[in-house]
Amino acid sequence: MTGQPPSAVWLSGRDPAAPRLHLQHGPIDLIVEAFGPAAERQRAYEQAVACFQDILSALVRELHALRKPLKHAHPLLRGPVARRMATACWPYRDVFITPMAAVAGSVADEILQAMLCDTTLDKAYVNNGGDIAFHLAPAESLRAAVVCNPDLPHLDAVATLTADQPSRGIATSGWRGRSFSRGIADAVTVLASNAAMADAAATIIANAVDVDHPAIERQPANTLRDESDLGEIPVTVNVGTLPFFAVDEALSAGLCRAQDLRRTGLIHAAFLSLQGEHRSIGGETLLASERKAMG
Repeated sequence: MTGQPPSAVWLSGRDPAAPRLHLQHGPIDLIVEAFGPAAERQRAYEQAVACFQDILSALVRELHALRKPLKHAHPLLRGPVARRMATACWPYRDVFITPMAAVAGSVADEILQAMLCDTTLDKAYVNNGGDIAFHLAPAESLRAAVVCNPDLPHLDAVATLTADQPSRGIATSGWRGRSFSRGIADAVTVLASNAAMADAAATIIANAVDVDHPAIERQPANTLRDESDLGEIPVTVNVGTLPFFAVDEALSAGLCRAQDLRRTGLIHAAFLSLQGEHRSIGGETLLASERKAMG
């Protein structure tokens, strides 16, 4: 996993004088953008690059512990990203979850924190494959597109992120994504206080979007990926066309779980999608784009 050294490449941005930064090491692939005075942006980028150098190797050193399910004792972890992962997943220890459920969001949070140390930025974001940590100074805002099926890209919803809202992280999970899912959601997008919390919650809600139907195919996770932290747990590998009642039942189950998490303050908003149907909570933030949400 660490054979290649970390790389940092400049990418074009909205303003030719204000480039974005691409950081890549093994499976970690980040797009970073900062807004503000040039000197502040440059210092923030330099701090992001410095922070990034050891992130993957530090995670690898604790990978054995990070792949273990959380139970009654909080794991003793050393690395800052590893600790973020465990903290974000801890509220869900009553079900099967490992800290790996929050790895992408935790990396994004750590890089953003490094960027904000002794800098003054108008806004910034760190996008780790769709799990995004962001910073907004007063009166600033960002908009994030929600695409539920990467195979057929379509703007399914828009998240409007403003400085006066409590959310500073957004994450998406579903059976079509990079990680395995036990549910059948095409995508569940969540807004929370930080990216790690959003990442863990999106996993939990996406797992809850489920129904029994012969059109759903599952396989043990470890037959698909030897090192999977899910072991023999079945994960979704294909979802055929479902009748509306099955889609409705699955989305209702996921929405119920999302409402529970919102009531306890673990999330601020969620957008659930399955086969062209949507449900959402926190609609003032996550808005359906062209297709009518079911609730």
